[in-house]
Amino acid sequence: MGEGMGSVDGTAAGRADGGGADGRRPGARMGAAGAGTVAAGDAGDAGDAGVPTLRPLTARSVVLSTLLGHHPAELPARALVRAGELFGTADGTVRVALTRMVAAGDLEQRDGAYRLSARLLARQARQDDSRSPQLRDWAGQWEIALVTGERRRPAAERAALRQAMGTLRLAELREGSWLRPANLERPRPPAAAEQCAWLIGTPEGDPAQLVASLWDLETWSRHARWLLSALDAADELAGRFTVAAAILRHLLADPVLPGPLLPADWPGEALRRSYGGFDEEFRAAILGHAD
Repeated sequence: MGEGMGSVDGTAAGRADGGGADGRRPGARMGAAGAGTVAAGDAGDAGDAGVPTLRPLTARSVVLSTLLGHHPAELPARALVRAGELFGTADGTVRVALTRMVAAGDLEQRDGAYRLSARLLARQARQDDSRSPQLRDWAGQWEIALVTGERRRPAAERAALRQAMGTLRLAELREGSWLRPANLERPRPPAAAEQCAWLIGTPEGDPAQLVASLWDLETWSRHARWLLSALDAADELAGRFTVAAAILRHLLADPVLPGPLLPADWPGEALRRSYGGFDEEFRAAILGHAD
């Protein structure tokens, strides 16, 4: 087996709640990529203290996180049961969760093995990109998307576009206008390609000021540092698992800006390295437990 640890997308992309743990700018229509990430029961939004809230594990979150971290995202039932055992989850509890997840369309069952549904495979791809985004040299240009077509588009189309823009890590400057520095290589989802005209441009003013109006980098950085400390402080695998799930959620909200537009000591890469270290630890624990 080669399973690692992942986390399921659990919040709506592009949710305009502003100023939360995802680092979106208060008052902005949309800031950082809004693809939330954790399985229900892993971690939530910022708590009363302004830091991510960590919640107890569930059988569902263990199963989904294990499959999301595995390539290909398919494992026999016995491997998923063993993953649950690492966190004190009974065999029967995991098997009941598997049955319910198949019924809910989260998983597909075939020949005694379980695999992620197509919907969750797409989320796995976003998750993988958040851990290792594909960068390109930045020469000061921005990519701009302008919504075309009828103003009163069906709600489903609007939702699909907002989800796509979150995946692309674009921010919404105003209704129908999205942009970000052109430093990322990634394919455009059909909703974004079909509903928008795409341009490349350069701001006349200070790009750092534009960034500050679109993303709340201070909040994202503060939460990232809290998560780094929480992972270091957690002694047991279960505790580290819950923190790691919150880290992955937070990475999906990282706008992945070019270095010149980031504050000094930006913790994005440190958070990725920390998560990668836990993923290796989790994979070793699963492999050792399966022997």
